[in-house]
Amino acid sequence: MIQNNHSLTMNFILTGFMDHPDLKTLLFAVFFVIYLITMVGNLGLMVLISTERRLQTPMYIFLGNLALMDSCCSSAITPKMLQNFFSEDRMISLYECMVQFYLLCLAETADCILLAAMAYDRYVAICRPLQYHTMMSKQLCYQMIIVAYIYGNLHSMVHIGLLFRLVFCGSHQINHFFCDILPLYRLSCIDPYINKLMVFILSGSVQVCTITVVLISYLCILYTIFHMKSEEGKGKGLYTCASHFLSISIFYGSLLFMYIRPSSGKEGDKEIPVAIFYTIIVPLLNPFIYSLRNKEIINAMKKLMKGKLQNILKQIPSCMTN
Repeated sequence: MIQNNHSLTMNFILTGFMDHPDLKTLLFAVFFVIYLITMVGNLGLMVLISTERRLQTPMYIFLGNLALMDSCCSSAITPKMLQNFFSEDRMISLYECMVQFYLLCLAETADCILLAAMAYDRYVAICRPLQYHTMMSKQLCYQMIIVAYIYGNLHSMVHIGLLFRLVFCGSHQINHFFCDILPLYRLSCIDPYINKLMVFILSGSVQVCTITVVLISYLCILYTIFHMKSEEGKGKGLYTCASHFLSISIFYGSLLFMYIRPSSGKEGDKEIPVAIFYTIIVPLLNPFIYSLRNKEIINAMKKLMKGKLQNILKQIPSCMTN
């Protein structure tokens, strides 16, 4: 009987945003525009960093990989959500759920490690400028990135593997706009205690460790900034730290609220606004926070656009003669 029910509930229905059917066109338009801006911003940043030699430094290499993970996160969630606004069944299979969560977990885990690496990079650059090239070499930079991807993949595979021990024989409605594992646990006929424990241990360890690195790095940075003699230097340093720390606070705060806090039975309505922040808003904001306020990236963008414009202008006379 359980096996029969299990086979019947291999497909799930995503019921997120169904409470406001009259707003589906508006919501579709808003999230579609956000998705376009997110992808253009992050992919454009990746292309700029990979093509501009002056940006081949650890800080920008970390930023390029952060943009890659933000693109992965947004692409794993938003297209399916947009489709469901006008879908009649809003159906998603268990295997689609696994792929969606795998990409999300990979992106979010790698983001945590990359943000910690970026905080350490800023600490070395501001607090130990004379030792920067020895303490933050390109070799160490690439090693940190490899660790981020390896741990992200292992983290995802552990949770996906544990999903196979569950049997879904009850309701097949997920009160969410994407297939997260916590709503799936609530649909399981088997006690998901081990699954939840592993979420707490693995997610908790990566978040606590990376938050510790971020906090210590920024405290040291602030200490150094406040002991600067130049008022202009203090202002620039505080302005940069404030914008970066705002993005980090939103990202880590939403993840901690979702995966580390004690859970209760009816959580779906509370999870949706929080999930919007770390799956949609943060990938949208990061290119603006980390790049558009950066003079080197702005100058590289101007140089690239100027070069493209000159090439277009050179082609106009040849087109007219033809």
